[in-house]
Amino acid sequence: MTTDNADRIVRFEEVLSRTGLTRSTLYRKIAARTFPKQIAISARCRGWRESELNDWLHNPMSYEQEESPLASRTGGADARRTEYNEFDFDD
Repeated sequence: MTTDNADRIVRFEEVLSRTGLTRSTLYRKIAARTFPKQIAISARCRGWRESELNDWLHNPMSYEQEESPLASRTGGADARRTEYNEFDFDD
């Protein structure tokens, strides 16, 4: 993808379709930081950047999210939760 193009936002159903993952597996991978994190589109709407999804699709076995700068400054555990449930994510 070129840097001239805006990154398209991909919604939940399309992510499931393109990856072949189940809902629970997708959430488990997000919690394990082996799948791209959702971004907020609005107060109750989330999606994924298509470029990040494509990166994961290119090599799903070695994908790992980078640690956020806030997590590294605070020692990690205080900056992020490690357990999620289905209500933590909007469809």
